[in-house]
Amino acid sequence: MFKKLSPSIIALLIAMSLFSCVPTRQFQELQNKQANCLEELEMQKEKNLELSESNNELQGKLDVLKGKHDKVLSDTISLSRRLQSARERLSRAERSNRDLMDQLAGIQAGNAKETKALLEQIRKAQNNLRLREDEVSSLEKKMDARKKKLDALQLELGKRDQRLRELETALKKKDEAVKALRNKVMSALTGFEGNGLSISTKNGKVYVSMDEKLLFRSGSYTVDERGVQALDQLSKVLAQNKDINVMIEGHTDNVPYNGSGVLKDNWDLSVKRATSIVRIIIKNKGVAPKRLTVAGRSKYIPVESNSSAAGRSKNRRTEIILTPKLDELFQILETN
Repeated sequence: MFKKLSPSIIALLIAMSLFSCVPTRQFQELQNKQANCLEELEMQKEKNLELSESNNELQGKLDVLKGKHDKVLSDTISLSRRLQSARERLSRAERSNRDLMDQLAGIQAGNAKETKALLEQIRKAQNNLRLREDEVSSLEKKMDARKKKLDALQLELGKRDQRLRELETALKKKDEAVKALRNKVMSALTGFEGNGLSISTKNGKVYVSMDEKLLFRSGSYTVDERGVQALDQLSKVLAQNKDINVMIEGHTDNVPYNGSGVLKDNWDLSVKRATSIVRIIIKNKGVAPKRLTVAGRSKYIPVESNSSAAGRSKNRRTEIILTPKLDELFQILETN
């Protein structure tokens, strides 16, 4: 991706503006477009990172909430058992009190000492009865509070489950869109795949990789006729799928560029190759230029070792990266 321009590159660009047939004003417009593309790329990276982090954070919160729900449910079951036990003790106390009252009625004419002892037992039984009633009342209040808390947790858990399902549905739609896009690209480029062109998917994106031999002569940034045909076919797919953003990356091997003219090194060559490709694609009026981003990667992202001729040949490539827009996912994350 573009970084801050060094003084040598700035001087090169000034020279290009002086000795090229492109006016300074158009060159400035290209610079502005480049800056906008870089800014959009960084925003997409941040959004993708935010999406991944938000998905992990939502799953973590859901797991914590489920743990809380299980703990409250376990406490509620234990409290229910205690309440049932207290009610049983209250019932036994009530029966004991009735028995004592019956005994008192049967011996009212009897011994005063026995009557006093029996009254004391009745008093204790009544005190015990009040204690059990207070215990049952307290447990019932706790039970009500637990039930309210459990209901609230169940409601929140339901909302979290719904949001997670919405996110999973949106992710599934995105994956389906990527698969459908790959199939469309493969269908459009039938006859090119395997002849210097490969198509793959990675991280929710479709990668169309074109070898140097399909597009350019060695050291050149002018697209060959067969490469133009492949790019024309690809531009038709992009014109029909307007919700796809496009990144075009130029790559080289590690052999220093020794050509002459406006190019100084592999950085320049990789950028010029990418811009040559974008100019062919936007000839299709159905492809809005604002959807495209251009980058020069030079030798720094090889796919094979540069220690062999075969590896260097694979590294001299151009990658066209197709990314479906993620507006629906971002809307779900903003709602959450």
